[in-house]
Amino acid sequence: MFIILKKIILITFGKIYIKKMNTNTPVFSKQDSLKFFRTLNKRVNDYFKENNIEKTGNWKLHLKTIVMFCIFLTPYFFLLAMDMPFWVYLLLNVVIGIGMAGVGMNVMHDGNHGAYSKKSWINKIMGGSIYILAGNVYNWQVQHNVLHHTYTNILGHDEDLEAGRILRFSQTSKWYKHHKFQHFYSIFLYGLLTFNWAITTDFMQMKRYLKRKLSYGEFKSPAIRWTTLVITKAIYFSIWIVVPIAIGGISWWKVVLGFIVMHYTAGLILSVVFQLAHVVEHTENPMPNEEGEMQNTWAVHQLYTTANFAPKNWLINYYTGGLNHQIEHHIFPNISHVHYNKIAEFVKQTAKECNLPYYEFKTTRAAIASHFKHLKELGKKPQMA
Repeated sequence: MFIILKKIILITFGKIYIKKMNTNTPVFSKQDSLKFFRTLNKRVNDYFKENNIEKTGNWKLHLKTIVMFCIFLTPYFFLLAMDMPFWVYLLLNVVIGIGMAGVGMNVMHDGNHGAYSKKSWINKIMGGSIYILAGNVYNWQVQHNVLHHTYTNILGHDEDLEAGRILRFSQTSKWYKHHKFQHFYSIFLYGLLTFNWAITTDFMQMKRYLKRKLSYGEFKSPAIRWTTLVITKAIYFSIWIVVPIAIGGISWWKVVLGFIVMHYTAGLILSVVFQLAHVVEHTENPMPNEEGEMQNTWAVHQLYTTANFAPKNWLINYYTGGLNHQIEHHIFPNISHVHYNKIAEFVKQTAKECNLPYYEFKTTRAAIASHFKHLKELGKKPQMA
């Protein structure tokens, strides 16, 4: 079963890892004639200082951590301890997938950005939760914190745009005939995201990143990185495959099916949330000029390439860990998501004063509709688009 899944994933996403990323680093403009970031940064810093508030997480985040881990792990222990109807077993695996995505968006994400706590060891523990979510800290920090946050929506540098031949997320990506149907079939592939993390992505990324000597912070030896990867993968598959079979007494095929259901649920949620931030109408895919220079400063670049959705929806705000406030997150990645609602006021005001865009969808439904409409446009043959 896993061999078949691996082949499907490699066929679907394999080109991501074969294709060499552009190593000519774009340089952002230093000319901020509008003084956008200087003005915005001062307003945000003044807010925290005047109200004596830490930029990191608070009791709300700590309570949410307990809630998300309970959603994630409680059904797992029920599966080990109880005999239940098959449909209940599958339903609990769906709940585990929902909790898996919730822990990733709320706990792991803030932890690996150093935004969960003032204490680095707490951030490391919370960021390390990615190991039981099928991922790897080193790979995540390089791919997300370094490449995605620095070179947002720049093809050849932001790996979030790289989907091989199967999907086209940028106007500058090569077009193939099957792309004209991508707004129909893409949703079925999105659920494979965390399968990819578990089985192929981490190994391919680590090989690539270590070769390029990329790191977020201290660059540790390849031996340490590979050893950590192998050990944590062994622990991961032991928790989710070996223990349910050996201790829970669950049939191997039910464990594998539950594993698939869990991952597909989490992958679908995470993929859709990620896409609504950058692959929607209005967001741009700017490219550097022949000298490798970008037109805008880094902060202004984030406004042109990022969008928010459902900012007033309490449930969306709570569950997505503020990832519906991607504009604020991209400009202030080291501030915990629990503060994004307030920060958004300053960002929107400053962008308006500087006559800069602030892309925002009032509802999740509108953002999803925009994403698939954008996929349809990207699927058209370039000269027809």
